[in-house]
Amino acid sequence: MSIQEIEHLSSAEKILLVERIWDSINKQEIPLTEAQRIELDRRLEKHHAGKNEYHNWDEVKQKLQNRR
Repeated sequence: MSIQEIEHLSSAEKILLVERIWDSINKQEIPLTEAQRIELDRRLEKHHAGKNEYHNWDEVKQKLQNRR
């Protein structure tokens, strides 16, 4: 499919195309660097220990708006 063909798709068709592309990538194993693996392990340990702080989308938006 060419760029020109993609440009003529509806928004819904473009979203479906992106989903199909994402799903095809998601099935492949994407190698992590050692630094990425270490960071993911650190975050997972922190999560299991109950030491993470989580925020919902409304809290994040409010914090970002307050920065302005």
